[in-house]
Amino acid sequence: MTQYKEIKEEYQNAILLFRLGDFYEMFFEDAKIASKELGLTLTSRNREKGQDVPLAGVPYHSVASYVAKLLEKGYTVAVCDQVEDPKAAKGIVKREVTRVLTPGTQIDVDYLDGKSNQYLMSFVCKEEKAAIAYFDITTGEFRVREFEEGNIFYQLLGELGKVNPKELILEEEVYRTYQDDFEKYPDFSGVKINFCQNVRQAESYLKDCYHILSLESFGLEQKVLAQQACANILDYVTKLQKGQEFPLTNISLLSNQETMELNRSGQKNLEIFGALFSILDLCKTSMGSRYLKRLLQNPLLDISKIRKRQDYVEFFTKEVLLREEVRELLSEVYDLERIIGKIQLSTVNGRDIVALGKSLQAALLLEKQLRSYSMLQMNREIFSKLQEEIANSISSEAPFSIREGGIFRTSYHKELDELRHIASSGKEILLEIEAREREKTGIKTLKIKYNKVFGYFIEVSKANEHLVPSHYIRKQTLVNSERYIVEELKEYEDRILNAKTKIENLEYYLFQEFVGKIKEKKEELLELAKQLSFLDVMTSFAQVAIQKSYVRPEVLEEDILEIRGGRHPIVESLIPKGSYVKNDLYFDRTERMMVLTGPNMSGKSTYMKQIALIIILAQVGSFVPADFAKIGIVDKIFTRIGASDDLLTGQSTFMVEMSEVANIVHNATEKSFIILDEIGRGTSTFDGISIATAITEYIHSHIRAKTIFATHYHELTELEKNWNW
Repeated sequence: MTQYKEIKEEYQNAILLFRLGDFYEMFFEDAKIASKELGLTLTSRNREKGQDVPLAGVPYHSVASYVAKLLEKGYTVAVCDQVEDPKAAKGIVKREVTRVLTPGTQIDVDYLDGKSNQYLMSFVCKEEKAAIAYFDITTGEFRVREFEEGNIFYQLLGELGKVNPKELILEEEVYRTYQDDFEKYPDFSGVKINFCQNVRQAESYLKDCYHILSLESFGLEQKVLAQQACANILDYVTKLQKGQEFPLTNISLLSNQETMELNRSGQKNLEIFGALFSILDLCKTSMGSRYLKRLLQNPLLDISKIRKRQDYVEFFTKEVLLREEVRELLSEVYDLERIIGKIQLSTVNGRDIVALGKSLQAALLLEKQLRSYSMLQMNREIFSKLQEEIANSISSEAPFSIREGGIFRTSYHKELDELRHIASSGKEILLEIEAREREKTGIKTLKIKYNKVFGYFIEVSKANEHLVPSHYIRKQTLVNSERYIVEELKEYEDRILNAKTKIENLEYYLFQEFVGKIKEKKEELLELAKQLSFLDVMTSFAQVAIQKSYVRPEVLEEDILEIRGGRHPIVESLIPKGSYVKNDLYFDRTERMMVLTGPNMSGKSTYMKQIALIIILAQVGSFVPADFAKIGIVDKIFTRIGASDDLLTGQSTFMVEMSEVANIVHNATEKSFIILDEIGRGTSTFDGISIATAITEYIHSHIRAKTIFATHYHELTELEKNWNW
């Protein structure tokens, strides 16, 4: 227990899985936690010495599933392995912590949702500026955004809602600054918060990590806080990985000048990453589904990029047979991003490589189908050769473990074939030797036998002792027989008994060598994965458009919003086809605000959400549920819907309303779209009317954002007479 205690001292905040033979054991408080959270039997150790040490263990071959459960529940896990052969150890076997896993750095993708990224987020702030970075250790995806204006915490909430990280790291001092907010907002209830130290000289640290002289190619040259957020993540992951390699792609700087902002309330009320995502996600690959989520997280402001996506969607809506063929081939593509990530994390197995080979085969067929349209750019020579190497080398029945053998096909490696022949034909080989020795010696009763003391030996009866050749080495004399060994027999004994171990070791070495060659093509494979993901989403958009009768919206710089025959995409999917009552909308440079009145359940909220969703769909490049749509680019969407007390945050309806409205009026621009539903209901009628009137007039006269205001206060409809359009 001394060794355990010394190691545990360094990892007091983690559950320590301590390798003992074929089990990972947990002791003391860790054992109690594991017993409770994993349903393990809690036993004890050292009872005879009067020292009851709580104990719980799991078999080494199934440890991954238990680790995944602990991480899902928010625990940090330190895995301590035996780092020397127990047979060669002098005294206690040497053990070290080989990796530390947290909720945001889970690397076993078999226990992750394929449609979602596994994000670790970092948050740094200084004065009125802040930055967030987020990183997926399973794919290497790395993004960062800086905030230079507005309420920092509200913007953090907005990013949190979009990205949905598993873990957030920040300095303890920053946490204390916003501690009340962190503790009261339910958004953080499913996010593990861990503290980190700011990396000194973040810019130099990043340059060293990427082996570059400048951060200019990332757009981070003058972005001090963005540099800090990125450096903190890399430092945190590097320490947890104990020096082991992990996937890392170039940092992508997100800009508020390039993507639409959507506040926290809007993300929830519009159900963007829930119901809307489910409707749009007809993707055939997991990486396509993740790519779709990234598009929904960042609707575009660049018209040319939007139109490029629309062109793809329109093409596939018209080319019906080609679309079906492409989607059929995409269904044969595995999660390339995570397979490449597993290669870099050294967790890849034979079945992953088989999946890679099948994916390449499908990709090559896709490239052939789309060659005349230039929709998939790839180096056929590189990928054809790699696909053939995988098909000819790796067994289609390769096991999950790379330590079990059975990875490579026959004829891949001469020595491996010989060892396999020995392992599978050991008995036949011994019978051959026995028959040959009988013939050579003339001893018809000669037998080859085995025991644990001598191994394999030749047994000859006393009556035939005079026929024994001189090169036979006597090992034992019995009453009725003599036992001998010969050099050939000892050689085969060694080969037979050790063939399985040698096979496993040789295949492991050969597999690492084979994977190393694939790793050299990492960049080409990642680019292919990116193109396939994009193609998957575009064909998914086209499929949705055909199935649900969506149309291509006209996206313009012009300040206009015209929708004819619009439908709510989520509500429409829940009712019989064709039964949705369509609605129109028109905003332009002069028509900026709409006041909606009507009884409860009359569809006011549905109508407002419908418009916001159509705008978002248009700016991610999708077709939209309408008969006709002309969309002027919207830079931000703000929603304030709902009038129930926010009990989890301890805030009243009125307080929540005023906080969110204040955020809207401070951050909205003339290009924004605002939804306000029943503002002022959290207080008295007179005060409510006054507040609603003041907010409406301010937005109309000063901000000039396109706004829909739903209200029970009919007095607001009189405001139109006083507005100077």
